[in-house]
Amino acid sequence: MPLKPWIKAFRLRTLPLALSCVGMGALLAYVQNAFRWDLFALCLVTTVLLQILSNLANDYGDFIHGADHALRTGPRRAVQSGLISPVQMRNMIVACTALSFLSGVTLLWVAFERDLLHWLVFLSLGMLSIVAAITYTAGRRPYGYAGLGDISVLFFFGFTGVIGSNYLFTRSFQPDMVWPALSCGLLAVGVLNINNLRDRQSDALAGKKSLPVRFGRKAGNVYHAIVVTAAIMAAAIYVVKQYQHPAQWLFLLVTPLFFRNLRAVFTKPEAELDPWLRQLAVSTLLFVLLFGAGQIWSLGAD
Repeated sequence: MPLKPWIKAFRLRTLPLALSCVGMGALLAYVQNAFRWDLFALCLVTTVLLQILSNLANDYGDFIHGADHALRTGPRRAVQSGLISPVQMRNMIVACTALSFLSGVTLLWVAFERDLLHWLVFLSLGMLSIVAAITYTAGRRPYGYAGLGDISVLFFFGFTGVIGSNYLFTRSFQPDMVWPALSCGLLAVGVLNINNLRDRQSDALAGKKSLPVRFGRKAGNVYHAIVVTAAIMAAAIYVVKQYQHPAQWLFLLVTPLFFRNLRAVFTKPEAELDPWLRQLAVSTLLFVLLFGAGQIWSLGAD
């Protein structure tokens, strides 16, 4: 089997979102003087594997449920195009599930060793992440087809991804961590919303009731503006509550990229939105890096 179809099926352009949530948790752990390279590496590997698992399951699930049909405007998927057979995709999903579980267990061992309570809590979250990755579009009743993908993305890319990864480093929870977690989660929802806007008409034909399908293009545009603006505001609230130095506002340098994205969503035809999905994912990673750099810079300024 050639490698190129698998690389395409992995959808590497979505990985900045996975890196963003773990990066935010790790950078804030550095600010809290709790950063560890071994934990960070294992967090990255586990999160990337879960993201790839979700992408593979989405490729397979949308094909099985008919969302990947000839009228779909987005990039042709691997199973839909015949480059990868459904059986091969199922086998890869099983393999990726096993690798995600193994990586996650290794992460928990390094983080908690024999601390049973932490093991139970985080193992449950890990298993829930695997189930959510698979059942978004696969299975008998995929929750993505009921329009619940936004809630799932907010939970896993925001609260679980940021607060959970930060807790692995710090063994503590700070209520203000909710704000950067909300920022990451909302921007990830924005990426999903562009995907749903792009595929709105083909999803409607397949019975996939995403929010743009339920409420229309104009409502989807307004929703996108609310999500992206709220993400910026959440980050600003954290800085105000933790303010020490002007460098903490560095993340605002990314806002022109976010507003370019908003303009594209409001003005481009649905068929031309695909590049802006990647643009928002990369902008989110840059946002996280500048946000973390600002927090770290403020430490040095003290």
